[in-house]
Amino acid sequence: MRFALFLALAHIRRRPLQSGLALLGVGVGVAVLLLALSLTNGFVDGLVRATLKAYPHLVLFSLTPELPPLPPHPEAVAQAPFAATKALLTRPAEPGRGPGVDFATLVGLGEGGEALYPELGLKLEPGGIYLGSALLQSLGALPGDRIYALSALQERVELRVLGSFRTGNYLIDSAYAFVDLKSVEALAGLKAQGYQVRLQDPWRAKEVGAEMAGTRFYPQAWQDTQRTLLEQLALQKRVLGILVYLIVAVAALGVANLLVLKVVEKTPEIALLRAMGASRATVGLVFALEGVLLGLGGVLLGNGLGYLLGLYLAQRPLDLPGELYFLTHLPVKMEGRDFLLVSAASLGAVLLSSLLPLLRALRVQPGVVLR
Repeated sequence: MRFALFLALAHIRRRPLQSGLALLGVGVGVAVLLLALSLTNGFVDGLVRATLKAYPHLVLFSLTPELPPLPPHPEAVAQAPFAATKALLTRPAEPGRGPGVDFATLVGLGEGGEALYPELGLKLEPGGIYLGSALLQSLGALPGDRIYALSALQERVELRVLGSFRTGNYLIDSAYAFVDLKSVEALAGLKAQGYQVRLQDPWRAKEVGAEMAGTRFYPQAWQDTQRTLLEQLALQKRVLGILVYLIVAVAALGVANLLVLKVVEKTPEIALLRAMGASRATVGLVFALEGVLLGLGGVLLGNGLGYLLGLYLAQRPLDLPGELYFLTHLPVKMEGRDFLLVSAASLGAVLLSSLLPLLRALRVQPGVVLR
């Protein structure tokens, strides 16, 4: 083993430029892949956080005509009765301003509703409404304006604009508004449909919902209502990872090319070693160790570069055009699992690419070469 390792290191040092370029190719490929995955993680995490600014972690729909009391749970930090309905919002024309009209989902919150969405700064009052920022712009409304909500039952309710909120998710900012529960009851004839619950850990919404529901409620976690979005984001990460992994595969082929050249160059030396009593396993181990050393060096270099690039972009996040994306800045989220998977997959690619030169070295016949 020591003899094989000594020869492998000697071969690598013999051609420092080629060895360095092969190692650098693997390192850059690994770093780019890690950075791409970290940016994707940041985008997914930022989009989820933006969505949950104005979206309930857990909804418990009542299965009885009368709303039963909600059982306590240690992970529930806020809860409130709610009712939601679709409505047509209109703003009458004023001197210098034309009328405004748009559809929206009105979410009526009962006592304690402000605590469900602490980042929005809601201060609900009877007859007041908070509009999403894009919805406010679509209606051309200003705080203090009077607008009218028209339901499918042809009921009309006058509301006063108390303010607006911005989550960063355009789908919510353009289609949601918050009012008090009595306004929705008057508009759509609805009683409280259940409870909205805010949790310490939103990712445990399904488990907590099952524990709180019992036989009186039907639980609906945010992962269920946003399942399409989460599946699309997961698919995007997988596709991006596969595409960028091709860079690592190309770098692995560069390592294979270097090892093939070494086998061709060292054919007389291989034959001499075999004639002196070295076994096929020893010869094969030399070139296998070269592949391992180049692969490990490239993976370690790539991990270091990927981590440093991730730290830099975390301090200076990329700007995104707000009219095209949900987020104005692209955050970075580095996960240890990604580093482990990328390292293992990259090292595996390099080792697989080393099989061809390894087999070629094993097929060298010392008698033919030395003759």
